Amino acid sequence: MKAEDFDARFDAGQDVTGELDVDAARRPGRDQRRVNVDFPGWMVDALDQEAARLGVTRQSVIKMWLAERLDNLHRPAA
Repeated sequence: MKAEDFDARFDAGQDVTGELDVDAARRPGRDQRRVNVDFPGWMVDALDQEAARLGVTRQSVIKMWLAERLDNLHRPAA
């Protein structure tokens, strides 16, 4: 199906989900890459305590905190 036909069907409110290959769908800039980071033991213990408190994994805590920090770096100053 041509893009114009797809757009026209979508704009008309028709169901276009059958035309999508959702298994191949990717969000740009969201691909996963593995990195290895060494932390001192006390830091791993503190991360584990926070992860247990929140009911999430250590990796989730690290990702959340890094995302918050990076978001703050790119936020304009008030």
